[in-house]
Amino acid sequence: MALSESDLLDAGDDGLLELFASSPAGDIPTGPLEGTGIVRWGGSRLARALARLVRAAVWRGKVFAPEGYLSNRITAFDVLAVPARVSKGPSLLDERECVVIDYSRTSLAARGVRDEMRQVGPGLYLGAVWLYGRRVGWFALRVPQTGPHTSEDR
Repeated sequence: MALSESDLLDAGDDGLLELFASSPAGDIPTGPLEGTGIVRWGGSRLARALARLVRAAVWRGKVFAPEGYLSNRITAFDVLAVPARVSKGPSLLDERECVVIDYSRTSLAARGVRDEMRQVGPGLYLGAVWLYGRRVGWFALRVPQTGPHTSEDR
């Protein structure tokens, strides 16, 4: 069965840890990906409410450039900001390969942030957010769906 963002919002911190640890790094994506912020605590009802709020007001996803960089999609206007370098490397969680998103050399505002992600399904990535070496949250990224029957899975 294919995973969805909805499944990730329901998984809780322990379930996301297990899924991240058992998933491959996958390829580094290219182009825009739709994002969903996922809190580590509070259960799926709170996770869904906060995900909607964050998506509407703050963070909508990331745009990956083929040259090894990305920009975050900020606000409802999709402003591209907070650049980062992207490469493969070992995860802080388990030392296995993941896609590393490093802000330390590209953003003063996010200098202490490091994102790591692994592919958990076709076009779906699970990411861990690290702040100064401490895991503080999760996010999902998915390749946008195209066609007449698309809808957000929230």
